[in-house]
Amino acid sequence: MNYSEVKAQARQAITEILESARLREGSIFVIGCSSSEILGDQIGTATNLDSANAVFDGIIPVLKERGIFAAAQCCEHLNRALVVERACMDKYGFEQVNAIPQPNHAGGAFGTVCYERFDDPVLVEDIGGRADAGIDIGGTMIGMHMHAVAVPMRISLRKIGEAPIICARHRPKYVGGQRAIYDQNLI
Repeated sequence: MNYSEVKAQARQAITEILESARLREGSIFVIGCSSSEILGDQIGTATNLDSANAVFDGIIPVLKERGIFAAAQCCEHLNRALVVERACMDKYGFEQVNAIPQPNHAGGAFGTVCYERFDDPVLVEDIGGRADAGIDIGGTMIGMHMHAVAVPMRISLRKIGEAPIICARHRPKYVGGQRAIYDQNLI
């Protein structure tokens, strides 16, 4: 596996998503990442810290530059809890839970890498559907963390490594019916 290519793909994906998602500083971007799927294996069968680090190196610096919080989804063994920076938890009033992600036991490679590399990481059980946008790398099911109206996004990439990706952003709900006029900047 060419990890520099995985890093470049992750960086390209996040850049394209942010260009069209119009996130503001302080928004939450959720990342689900199967390091196994990146390698072309079935989710949960070939945990790989190198691919998780490559995705981290591609995505997290771009989010930090723009002041956007990353929320790294852990695997199902931690009930898809999320690793976030303490500042994100404090800003949004999330509740910290006590677990430390582990690559081969509970948490997955990407959750583990984020817990080790974030400035002040904490684990929260959920973010109450507050994610403004996200990327699902390898079928990790991030939808539970998104706002009520998640809009699928197509970007130029279809995969990172061998893992299929699905991207989404939030848009406000439409109200008012056929007589309403909508702000095109929010669509």
